[in-house]
Amino acid sequence: MHAWPASEVPALPGKGRDLRIHDTATGRLVELAPGPVARIYVCGITPYDATHIGHAATYNAFDLVQRVWLDTKRQVHYVQNVTDVDDPLLERAVRDGEDWVALAERETTLFREDMTALRMLPPRHYIGAVESIPRIVPLVERLRDLGAAYELDGDIYFSVEADAHFGEVSRLDAAAMKALSAERGGDPERPGKKNPLDPMLWMAAREGEPSWDGGSLGQGRPGWHIECVAIALEHLGMGFDVQGGGSDLAFPHHEMGASHAQALTGEHPFAQTYVHAGMVALDGEKMSKSKGNLVFVSTLRRSGVDPAAIRLALLAHHYRADWEWTDQVLEDAVARLDRWRAAVSRPDGPSAEALVDEIRSALADDLDSPAALLAVDRWAERQADTGGDEEGAPGVVSRAVDALLGVAL
Repeated sequence: MHAWPASEVPALPGKGRDLRIHDTATGRLVELAPGPVARIYVCGITPYDATHIGHAATYNAFDLVQRVWLDTKRQVHYVQNVTDVDDPLLERAVRDGEDWVALAERETTLFREDMTALRMLPPRHYIGAVESIPRIVPLVERLRDLGAAYELDGDIYFSVEADAHFGEVSRLDAAAMKALSAERGGDPERPGKKNPLDPMLWMAAREGEPSWDGGSLGQGRPGWHIECVAIALEHLGMGFDVQGGGSDLAFPHHEMGASHAQALTGEHPFAQTYVHAGMVALDGEKMSKSKGNLVFVSTLRRSGVDPAAIRLALLAHHYRADWEWTDQVLEDAVARLDRWRAAVSRPDGPSAEALVDEIRSALADDLDSPAALLAVDRWAERQADTGGDEEGAPGVVSRAVDALLGVAL
């Protein structure tokens, strides 16, 4: 599977600051200390509807992480998956009378187009669940051989008790985990499981559903969590720098994935830092496919909204905050974009050096994009009120906004 094309990231004078970011597993800000190559895995879409504003907000957060790293002169090794076979995808295909493969391909293509328009930096490896099945099967077999997995009516389950570190990612108690498991794709009430929280690793073939050769596991398809583990271990290895996604992935997805990998390798941790973006609401409820209350990036683009304005609307909210999409949010972003473009259209202006430092400082402090936007606002106001005499300053500002915030002026 191929990713989308990369937009050029302008080079800036000087060097950016190291990033301090909130780690879900410790509940505090930590300073990321990657080597010359920073490694990040961000969980991708299940392509039966793409891309809504909630998706865009999540990928914007981790795009900022990459931009901060690039500004510190590091290389970035970014991996993202596509869950191109899963229950919700198959259910949508049946509902609409459509081939599930065609549905997944169409929505993945649309996702790529949206990411390109929003100037999200593409992953180095963009991997589908289906193409990963040859990697997944040996991992499930190994977990079974280690005694970390067991069979139940042909399905293979992971035993959460096989990992001494289970629970350290989400820091939730058993009752909260059970409730979220039922809400987010698990089956805690299934009889015969050793622990209600045990997640499925391999689902035996069901009539009318796609299946693949699982070797000694039999015909079937992979569970959700083991897919990301197989891809991450293949392309990043254990102990990579950041595991990212929306806050609804902390449990069960990231918790279970960490335990799968740790049981497989005997090493800890799976990821050094777990970073989660907040949820976006519409009409007072979290934006989600199950509720159908979605605002799609592609719909906004087709209506003539500049993708740069969409991105500014996302950046106006701290990545960890839960917030609500409204018409006013978009109107404010459109107005801000107009002000900024007017400010950089002149040949000279107020000094850009201090502004670039302010943007870098804000982003290094837990990706404080609202503070970065306010810094640019102040520069644009000075430009409008008094102008300036530094030749070329608007060009530096334009390049900084592009390189660090992903907004093309």
